[in-house]
Amino acid sequence: MGIFSALLGNAGAVNQETLMKDYGKLLITGEEIELGFKLIRDTFIFTNKRLILIEKQGITGSKIEYKSITYKSISRFSVETAGTFDLEAELKIWVSSEAHPSVVKQFNKSVNVYDVQNVLAHHVLK
Repeated sequence: MGIFSALLGNAGAVNQETLMKDYGKLLITGEEIELGFKLIRDTFIFTNKRLILIEKQGITGSKIEYKSITYKSISRFSVETAGTFDLEAELKIWVSSEAHPSVVKQFNKSVNVYDVQNVLAHHVLK
């Protein structure tokens, strides 16, 4: 992920080995990481069971919130691809019947947003 994209808050893909090393303790038996992305300090992980959002807080980032969203609680989602002059694509996720998206994330061009959409569609549309 380029420093310019990171400063704009865009997410870049993270390999599964790194995610397992850093966050494997969050997984339950039989749960596997499918995709993961990192912003400047935050990470979000798509597993075969749920979406895990890891948000570092405070100046030092030592306080961390781990938020789990089950796929069955996602009522809708949208993926907006990057245009010719856009630097990022965008993901929005609505939980239950909320009027506004609960999750909004931007991805840099190194991320294939169709992969993100495919993982969400696979789990949410079951």
